[in-house]
Amino acid sequence: MYDRILVPVDGSAFCEEVLPHALGIVRATGAALSLLRVVADEAEQALAARQVGALAAEVSGDGRAIVAAGDVADAIISEARRVPGTLVAMTSHGHSGLLEAMLGSVALRVVRHGGQPVVVHRPRGASPEGRREPVRIASVVLPLDGSQVADAMAPEAAAFARWIGADLTVVTAIAPEPDVARDIPPGDILESSFVRARAEDFATRYGVRASWEVLHGEPSEAIARYLEGRRDVLLAMTTHGRRPLESAVLGSVTAGCLRRCGIPILTRLP
Repeated sequence: MYDRILVPVDGSAFCEEVLPHALGIVRATGAALSLLRVVADEAEQALAARQVGALAAEVSGDGRAIVAAGDVADAIISEARRVPGTLVAMTSHGHSGLLEAMLGSVALRVVRHGGQPVVVHRPRGASPEGRREPVRIASVVLPLDGSQVADAMAPEAAAFARWIGADLTVVTAIAPEPDVARDIPPGDILESSFVRARAEDFATRYGVRASWEVLHGEPSEAIARYLEGRRDVLLAMTTHGRRPLESAVLGSVTAGCLRRCGIPILTRLP
């Protein structure tokens, strides 16, 4: 599916937090791992090349340091396109520690303009220990809301799960209705039929192991509760579904999952 995993780094510990997930994908698939450091001028390139080379050697990958006086996102996209079959895996922010509409400005532009799915992980300032240890992704979780936009991620999610040897878990969330008794969850039968049928269809159509779950509550909160404590999961979500877009690109559910779940998200524009 992909021949190379490209991880942009900037010398900060934040950017390295996506490495365990990238290494897990590499171990599961045999894809090559490349680290990319983008600097603003040639005076920084030699030091950056030594640093990214040392990090690449630790994780059995290759490292490049390139000069890009313009947009860093453009440089990442250009490097991804230079080698066909490249998947970009990156954190949502680096040394700045700031988010722009839940995605750092660089990651936001890569998602917006790259034309391909991107694995995005929000760093949390985790301990450096274990940052070189691969995380095996056992399940790709695909949230659906009945919209064509959300369904558009299904082929990519199923193919990705099959590629890395993971299960596909299809989930949907039922928002609470105040007029319904608490012991009678509204819509469970209809939603269960819907999500089960979609899971069975994906299993047949894409040749992947598939299961399903109906969750309760506001979607991003329900998904976060469902995934709490797990690291062996990757979410697959488009940037918006039924809900209105938040500022910039990300839909509210995708933004909420990025903020709350602490796991990588495979995302793309619909």
